[in-house]
Amino acid sequence: MSGHYEAPIREPLIIGNKSYHDITEDVARPIETKAGKLWWTAFNIALAAFLFGVGCIMYTIGTGIGVWGLNRTINWAWDITNFVWWVGIGHAGTLISAVLLLFRQKWRLSINRSAEAMTIFAVVQAGLFPVIHMGRPWLGFWVMPVPNNFGSLWGNFNSPLLWDVFAISTYFSVSVVFWYMGLIPDFAMIRDRATKPITKKIYSVISMGWGGKAKHWQRFEELSLVLAGLCTPLVFSVHTIVSFDFATSVIKGWHSTIYPPYFVAGAIFSGFAMVQTLLGVARKVNHLEDYITQKHIEYMNIVIIVTGGVVAVAYLVEFLIGWYSGSRYEDFTYFSVGAATGPYWWAFWLLIICNVIVPGFLWFKKIRRSFFWTFVIAFVINVGMWFERFDIIVINLSRDYLPSSWTMFQPTFVDVGIFIGTNGFFYVLFLLYGRTFPVIAQAELKTILKSSSEGYRNKHNDHNHEH
Repeated sequence: MSGHYEAPIREPLIIGNKSYHDITEDVARPIETKAGKLWWTAFNIALAAFLFGVGCIMYTIGTGIGVWGLNRTINWAWDITNFVWWVGIGHAGTLISAVLLLFRQKWRLSINRSAEAMTIFAVVQAGLFPVIHMGRPWLGFWVMPVPNNFGSLWGNFNSPLLWDVFAISTYFSVSVVFWYMGLIPDFAMIRDRATKPITKKIYSVISMGWGGKAKHWQRFEELSLVLAGLCTPLVFSVHTIVSFDFATSVIKGWHSTIYPPYFVAGAIFSGFAMVQTLLGVARKVNHLEDYITQKHIEYMNIVIIVTGGVVAVAYLVEFLIGWYSGSRYEDFTYFSVGAATGPYWWAFWLLIICNVIVPGFLWFKKIRRSFFWTFVIAFVINVGMWFERFDIIVINLSRDYLPSSWTMFQPTFVDVGIFIGTNGFFYVLFLLYGRTFPVIAQAELKTILKSSSEGYRNKHNDHNHEH
């Protein structure tokens, strides 16, 4: 039993006969080389979308939020849908980093860095919506409970929107610290390899004098654990609080105790789907095929299956409770007969197909391990999760208690433009991140090279045969 670190039936997490030096080379390559055509094409498309979105935001602020498709009955619509969708996407990063770190899962090492970056960029997009939704964004500081001279204009602590401000700012700051801290050893690696003086200077400033001594690593490990412990409750609290925006109001269809757990499961579901989408791209563009393997994709798909199952059960519960209550008003709410056959039937069925039926294919091992199908299904799930938020908000509000105030929602080009703009902004940030930061935590990845790489195992097997 010499040299075996784990059961031979486990698949390696790092394929190709990699040495420690190869990992350094592969991780540093995208930063040290010029960007290819593919990257520039993607970047320009994202930039164009972003600039269009900026134009729409400026138009909104200049004219007022009447330019959106809101009306007297449906006073929340696309903007809040997008807000909840982006916050949800930000969930997977913290989960992959913090929770899987506490559970000592080795497979997170190739993907945690990108997932954390995604979290930060998604929360930035989400943060834009409440600010522009205020209509007077220059008064945005009123959401902070700062001591003020406005008399009774103190932050209203009864409002879930105020809890949102706390939850999301905490979430954002802890995520940034967690992400940046993990990057320090990698910045030092690039600092030591840099040839241009300016590059060397920049990376030596941001690597904060990391020297890789045992003491440094010890502090690094301790801090990782402390931050992971702080992040884990945040995974649950942030989306729970976002769900309180709905659940603590007394509007039929929203006033529901299932919202918090169901929103959290939905957030992890959509977040993992987004990680799959981004990794599918990063893997090709940065040539990381040996590090992001079928095994990684499969593990993440298993998380998607579990959270997707929770979401499907939550849908069923909503339907049953609505039916069991016997209330006429429940018939119009988001998950019921009225929704399935009413004017928004298309949004309702899109939700069911994208969130329940399509992810069901991941139960098949062939599909679960296929990069192409994973990419397609992940994209579909995110479309479905967007429609889930849309259904909760728009279908509920479109049918008021008085038939005279029933109305439909028509998005305007500004609604669509701002959403496209945030997507553009998100990809601009992610593409720039892929060129300037090490996409894989190479220092940590090297710790599992002996136990989980193909090359090492082959050497050991040959070695054992010689004896």
